[in-house]
Amino acid sequence: MTRVNSSFRVTAALLVAAATLVLAGCSSGEGALGQAGSNYASGDGTISEFAIDTRGEKINFSGITEAGENLSAEQFRGQVTVVNFWYAACPPCRLEAPWLEELWQQFETENVQFVGVNVRDSTATAQTFAREFGITYPSIVDTDGAAALGFAGVASPTAVPTTVVLDRQGRPASRIVGLIDKSILEELIASALEEPSDGGGD
Repeated sequence: MTRVNSSFRVTAALLVAAATLVLAGCSSGEGALGQAGSNYASGDGTISEFAIDTRGEKINFSGITEAGENLSAEQFRGQVTVVNFWYAACPPCRLEAPWLEELWQQFETENVQFVGVNVRDSTATAQTFAREFGITYPSIVDTDGAAALGFAGVASPTAVPTTVVLDRQGRPASRIVGLIDKSILEELIASALEEPSDGGGD
């Protein structure tokens, strides 16, 4: 069961939703997520948090990055992992890219890993995007939808962009469907870091 956001997050979420609608959040129905077998609508900025005892099993995903390196979720067990689904021509993805990089720089030394999942582009396009926006964390090139399928269920990337925060055990702690609000994502990451390292409740 999804835990409802606190009241101040609700207000912020409405602002995010409005911004996302103005920016015409990207539908990925023709890209890799569509190939994975689902129809994906534009993101509306919905923010979900998942109680520790409802998160279920850890999420497994893997793939080849734009740098040609193998990347697997298993590499990041014990860390909070932020996974952002994107592609280069998506306007909200371009808008939020600098914010994601800033948060990555902020949390890099605090046992947090950022990972992108590019759902549509070629390796060359993903590399160009990273250079243009100064992105230094890795992105999986996921044109076959294999990495996205690992998130099926409660943390499914139902639009592009979608950003999922995984706890130290690799389970979904929270999800933003649509354009992120930097301050809200910052708080969601901090909240995951404050959880017991063994993944238990209070």
